[in-house]
Amino acid sequence: MSRAALLVLADGRFPAGGHAHSGGAEAAVKAGRITDAASLESFCRGRLHTAGLVSAALAAAAALGIDPVTLDSAADARTPSPALRVAARRLGRQLMRAARATWPSTELDELAREFPKGAHQPVVLGLAARAAGLAPDDAAYCSAYESVSGPATATVRLLSLDPFDATAALARLAPELDRIAHQAAGAARQALDDGDGVSGLPAASAPLLEISAEAHAAWPVRLFAS
Repeated sequence: MSRAALLVLADGRFPAGGHAHSGGAEAAVKAGRITDAASLESFCRGRLHTAGLVSAALAAAAALGIDPVTLDSAADARTPSPALRVAARRLGRQLMRAARATWPSTELDELAREFPKGAHQPVVLGLAARAAGLAPDDAAYCSAYESVSGPATATVRLLSLDPFDATAALARLAPELDRIAHQAAGAARQALDDGDGVSGLPAASAPLLEISAEAHAAWPVRLFAS
């Protein structure tokens, strides 16, 4: 295993399409829920403990070798918003292209054939981590970090927020990110060992993110796709 592969996969310059998505931050900025570094930190904390936990567990499960088609169905069930499902599959399709070019894998090829329009992004991320020789914990960390780094980066553009302040907000979340990644990886291992399978994976909800995503998708003009 090359831990350096995790740096490549988690790098914001990895061509996975995340730069076009705000993780709900654009809608939150317009609604006045994100106005500064403190409110950005609160938003990211909520996202980390809900959507971030779910995505990290799915990614860890895929990295463990749990059937990705089953995991994709589990992701669908945990994503009530049609707009977020579309966004997750769009991101998954772009990540798939980058991952197959970077770490060729028959498992990635098979998933791409199964979902030509894109599988859910966390599932693809976990399979990419597996192809790169990374551990489930690495996949969970990468996914959890993406759940907060995307909104932070977007908010810098949306509010002209000082990037130092945005980065400091992410740094303050580091201990919680550790806990979420460990919890997600542990849940994935339990899903592999237990008879309940993927039904035992986290299903934390964030209704306001879902509602905002539907409203955001209907905007005539927007800077980010989601």
